[in-house]
Amino acid sequence: MPNPSPSAPQEESLIVYPCSFPIKVMGLKHDLLLPTVTKIAHRHDPFFDAASVELRESSTGKYLGITITITATNRAQLDALYVELSGHELVKVVL
Repeated sequence: MPNPSPSAPQEESLIVYPCSFPIKVMGLKHDLLLPTVTKIAHRHDPFFDAASVELRESSTGKYLGITITITATNRAQLDALYVELSGHELVKVVL
C-alpha cells in the first residue's frame, strides 16, 4: 500500500502579525472615494484611525492616491481587505 502524499507545506509569511500595514489605493478623484475607502478599512480593522490617512492627488488632478495604514492581524484579513477594495467601482488600483 503506497504512503499517502505529504500535505503541502504551509506558506510561511514574511509579515509578523499583528503589525501596522500600509495599503495604497488609487482611483478617479471623486467625492465618495475617500469615505468609501475609510469605511472599508473600518470593516476590516475596527481600530483603523482615519486621521492617519495620507492623500496625494495626481499632477492632473484626475486621480487621488490614498494611503491607509491598518493593524494587520492575519493573512485572511489582508486578503479580504484587498478583495473588497479592488472590487469597488471607484477603486482602480490597490497596492
